[in-house]
Amino acid sequence: MKKMYSTKMINTGGRSGEVHSPDHSLELNIAAPGKRVENATNPEQLFAAGFAACFNSALDLVKSSKGIKGASTVVAQVSLYAESESSFVLGVELEGSIEGLSLEETQELLEVAHTVCPYSKATAGNIDVTVKAVEA
Repeated sequence: MKKMYSTKMINTGGRSGEVHSPDHSLELNIAAPGKRVENATNPEQLFAAGFAACFNSALDLVKSSKGIKGASTVVAQVSLYAESESSFVLGVELEGSIEGLSLEETQELLEVAHTVCPYSKATAGNIDVTVKAVEA
């Protein structure tokens, strides 16, 4: 396999700290989910942002291969579940729409994108991920 890209982020303080890239081009305050801290995000929001962007890029690749030009939107909802007091898992719901396509056509393309997206591949068999077409 040929490595195409690699990145690194550094965290101090866990869910009550900060995260930054080595060159400080990205610096974010981190707070636990449900805690309102000004100008802070949490790991679940970051994962949702990455999954939505990656999945939509995979969908663009699938659309392009089929000559489909309609704009697509992907919403990723990431949920944190407690299996016990010390064991947690994530779940992801992906909703996608494509301008000019029916729900059935969109669902078919979403399913193909789900086999292409690196986030989908990384989570396969590890966490529950649902993929659903919605109206554009």
